[in-house]
Order: sequence, then C-alpha cells, then structure tokens
Amino acid sequence: MAINGKVTVNINPSDYKVLVVDDVMPNVLLLKVMLSNEKFNVITASNGEQAIEQVRNEKPDLILLDVMMPGLTGYDVAQILQNDPETHDIPIIFLTALNTSEDIVRGFRMGGSDFISKPFNKEVLIVRVKYQLSLVEAKRIILQQNEELQRTIDGRDKLYSVIAHDLRSPMSTIKMVLNMLTEANSTETLGEENYSMLSMVNTQSEEVFALLDNLLKWTKSQVGRLNVVTQRFMVDEIVLSVMQVFRMVAEAKGITIEQGECEHLNVFADIDMCKTVLRNFLSNAIKFSTEGKKIIVSVKKENDKFARISVRDFGCGISEDDQAKLFHTATHFSKYGTNNEEGSGLGLLLCQDFAIKNGGNVYLESVLGEGSTFSFTVPLVGEE
Repeated sequence: MAINGKVTVNINPSDYKVLVVDDVMPNVLLLKVMLSNEKFNVITASNGEQAIEQVRNEKPDLILLDVMMPGLTGYDVAQILQNDPETHDIPIIFLTALNTSEDIVRGFRMGGSDFISKPFNKEVLIVRVKYQLSLVEAKRIILQQNEELQRTIDGRDKLYSVIAHDLRSPMSTIKMVLNMLTEANSTETLGEENYSMLSMVNTQSEEVFALLDNLLKWTKSQVGRLNVVTQRFMVDEIVLSVMQVFRMVAEAKGITIEQGECEHLNVFADIDMCKTVLRNFLSNAIKFSTEGKKIIVSVKKENDKFARISVRDFGCGISEDDQAKLFHTATHFSKYGTNNEEGSGLGLLLCQDFAIKNGGNVYLESVLGEGSTFSFTVPLVGEE
C-alpha cells in the first residue's frame, strides 16, 4: 500500500488494538463496527479519564480520539499521554469537526499524528488507520533489526578481542625467539637456504603479531575500551627507538631506514598510540618498497601547536583513486606488498583513529611509481 507516494508496510489487522474515544455513543458504536469488520481489535472509552485508563491498562497500538469532550478534551488527553514515556509513542488520530488551521496546528503540537474531519468517510478512515499502523509496524521492525544488529556487532567484537588477545601472547613469544635466532645466526652458520627460510618466517611472525596487535587495539577502540593516556615525552626519542626495532626487518628485505631531520620536541600524547602509528607507517613503507630502496623518518615542528612525524619511502606509490580509499572503513582497502606481503587494511584506519584521539591527524602524499610519505601530528607541550 502507498500513501502520498510513500510505500508502507503491510499489516495484519488482527495483530493490532485500536482505542476509540468519543463521548457520543452512536459514534463509538459506528467506529467499532467499521474497524471490527476490518478485523481490528477494538476497545472503547466515552471520556478523557476512561481513555487514559484504557491506554495504561490495554496498551493500544493506535488511538482514535474525539477532540470536543466534556471534562478532559481530546487535546488534554493527548498532552497527558505525550508527557508519559510509556505512552508517548502511541499514534493519535484526532476526530473533530474543527478544521481550521489553528485547530490542526494545535493538534499536531499536542502529539497528534493525523486529523479526520467529522462526518468522516469510511474508506478514508480505514486507509488512514492502516497507514498509521503500518508506521508502527515499520518502527517495530527497525527496532528489532537494530537490536539484532547490535547483538551481532557485540558478538563480533567479543570474538575479535578474544582471538587477538589469546593469540597475541604466544605469538609474542614466537616472534621474540625468531628474532633472537635470526640475530644469532647467518648464512655461514645455517647455510643460505636455511637462513633465508628463517628470515622469511621471522618476517612473517612480525607481520602476524602486528596484525593481532592492530586487531586487538581496533576492537577495543571501537567499543570504547581503549583509554587515551596522555603524558609529556620527547617524541624524537620514541621515534628513534621504533626505528631501531624495524631496521632488522627492513634489512631482511634489503631496505635501509635512515634518520632525516629530527627535532628534539616535547609533545603531549599517548606514547603507546604514537608508537603504534609509527610502527604501522614503517611496516607499510617496508611492505611497499623494493630491495635497495631507503626509508626516511623525520620529526619536525609543524607549527606552534603540533609536531609532525613523517615516514617517506621510495617504493611503488599509491594512485589517486586508491588514496581516496585508504582511510575509510566502508572500503576496507588493502593491497599486497612488493614481496606479496598481505595486509588487513586495519593498520591505517587504526593510525587515523589514534592520531585523532590524541588531537592530531594523519596525512598522505604519494605519487604512483615514486613513493609515499605518511605523516601524523601530535600536540606540542605548550609554554608555561
């Protein structure tokens, strides 16, 4: 069924209860017969006080309410029901001989959903009743679907969190052992083929650990369980420490990480979040660079309020179309690296989320075939 070009939900009249309120008994009986013939469940009231009592006891889905009644008028009843959270959402159709614009405006202000003028036409009344009830049904469907969706989201987030948390600890141990083995050996001690395999496994363990770490942090961030713990620290010192960790990973791929301009800047942010952003930037730079290339990390004063940390690579670069997809959850964009390294697409989304949570932002400059520069800003410590 469609009203005024709007498609409505089909309803089963026997599933709905309609309250008819009118102080004129012939009107009540007429409306009851008309609605009962359409298979609606009908209850009645002959004045405003009875109407309020019926609403609270019977919980009708729709109210047909006469305006001109002794004692409490239809407007009074509507106002009382509107002020009660339990009855606020019940739609009301006013039945009235009053049809001036002032009367209609007043009715809508009192919470009315529609007006039907007396004497009413049967077909018009039935259509309008069904239309209002179709809106009720549509709202119920939406609420039900929202509840089901929220349960699905809660279950998914819990699953992600459990998986990431339970796997992160043993993976951390595996990663540490592989790092030690890689550092303690060489092609001379293991042979070229064995050392190559060890290096490959070591690199993959780093990637899996980074994925689990990103997944755990992303899930916590999305459900509001990741707190931002801000403090003062020298950002260049943090940057240099993260660079040192990634140098070994880069060297395994024949890539060098160099220190560019590195100002000694005091910032106010979450250290762990800043490290996470930088780790993701460095991981991506290595992923999309080829052997013999270099990566330059720099720390500069952006302006009087922010420091900018940048990671520049000279790898494959990113097309303009792909750049537009990187920081949007809807696209969940990911590409294979130069050695077919896989990614989750979460890293850059997490970087953007963390940078914004710390009062800064992320930035990208890239030319396809020439390389990319990923940057993020963090607030400087203000002068006291």
